Amino acid sequence: MGAADPTFVDALRATVGAPHVLTSPEDTLPYGFDGTAALKGPVGAVVLPGSTEEVAAVMRLAHGRGVPVVTRGSGTGLSGGSVPSPGSLVLCLVRMDQVLAVDAPNLTVRVQAGAITAAVDAAANEHGLFYPPDPGSMKISTIGGNVAENSGGLRGLKYGVTRDYVMGLEVVLPDGRVARFGNACVKDVAGYSMKDLFIGSEGTLGIITEVLLRLLPRPAARRTMLATYATMEEAAQTVSDIIAARIIPCTLEFLDRTTVGCVEDYAKIGLPRDCEALLLMETDGHPAAVAEEAGRMAEIARARGAREVRTAADEAEAARLATARRSAFSALARVRPTTILEDVTVPRDRLAEMVGYIAEVAKKRRLRVGTFGHMGDGNLHPTFLTDERDADEMARVHEALEDIVTKTLAVGGTITGEHGVGLAKKAWLRRQVGEGSHDLMRELKRAWDPRGLLNPGKIFD
Repeated sequence: MGAADPTFVDALRATVGAPHVLTSPEDTLPYGFDGTAALKGPVGAVVLPGSTEEVAAVMRLAHGRGVPVVTRGSGTGLSGGSVPSPGSLVLCLVRMDQVLAVDAPNLTVRVQAGAITAAVDAAANEHGLFYPPDPGSMKISTIGGNVAENSGGLRGLKYGVTRDYVMGLEVVLPDGRVARFGNACVKDVAGYSMKDLFIGSEGTLGIITEVLLRLLPRPAARRTMLATYATMEEAAQTVSDIIAARIIPCTLEFLDRTTVGCVEDYAKIGLPRDCEALLLMETDGHPAAVAEEAGRMAEIARARGAREVRTAADEAEAARLATARRSAFSALARVRPTTILEDVTVPRDRLAEMVGYIAEVAKKRRLRVGTFGHMGDGNLHPTFLTDERDADEMARVHEALEDIVTKTLAVGGTITGEHGVGLAKKAWLRRQVGEGSHDLMRELKRAWDPRGLLNPGKIFD
């Protein structure tokens, strides 16, 4: 039985209300894809529950009838993780979007899975606190999706990723049972750390409905700088020297020449188009420490050949400089009909080598590629500017991806630093983790979801 079966649809309507069950092609069309280019799937039906109880009831229905379920939030994923499989029910959590409570004394916030990431930080800000993870899609991505993908962001070098801020989870299991893991205690070693199984599980083990997140005091000061270079090697060496000087900035981001040009066309910030690399550097914390660190970082950048180091005079200028990095994907996406944003991570000392290799691959495969990313943690986003209607060009894109992944693994890197495996990367997962680890993941999936109903075909077949 599939999700479009009339008796199943009637049962869904009785459970969540008829307005919250979508079946017509014009209503369900947007749920057939996510932010991953060239990947889409058929939609049988879409259900939008309004509570954990309704999610559990929907899962009991689906489990009883053997209907596969694909969970999604805002659909900003970049690995095909929320692309529906044939016959599946799309369970969308955007109605469950409340920031339920900020507990300032305990530095936590409790939110529903559909809460927008930026809204969580805004709620924390009202109490002088902040939520550090800041994926590029934070203005639209949901916390449930962030947890399911273990999302990163520009501040990852200093503050870590989503996993580092999840203290507790409420999860609906494949058979409709509701489980809660973790709590607001800073120390808790009672039993297995079950919540960590669900962080980064990409919706294959359970449906996250509520999250308890750790918050931090908002930094009193921040300094933003932009440095430009004639070579990528100089930018990469600047990053290495900053870390060696025991400075951990909150942001160390880079753009290559192609990306700089596209960003300037798009945002008109005043970036120099003739530089080979641009480095965005931010430090935050106590005002005195920020001033000292910013000064030392500027010195290091100049010593490593930076042609210019620009320091923001105020918050408004800092926001404009940060736009150079935050608008990179949007800027590149304007160039060609299809934009494929990739995601690999290598050790920091291999980053310049990897950026150079990507440029060589682009030339070899006759493709246009812009590369940007998180230089502080070695996370690269080679972005292919292409057209999915051109079969020959898309074949060359796939050949280039194979080249890049092979090189990434050869230098000790990973096939994904923050976008997840989903559909896009599963062909390479076994190669990275090895047979034993790959088999263990599959065994865990079978034990937790023996009927294979949750997000089938993602991470592995």
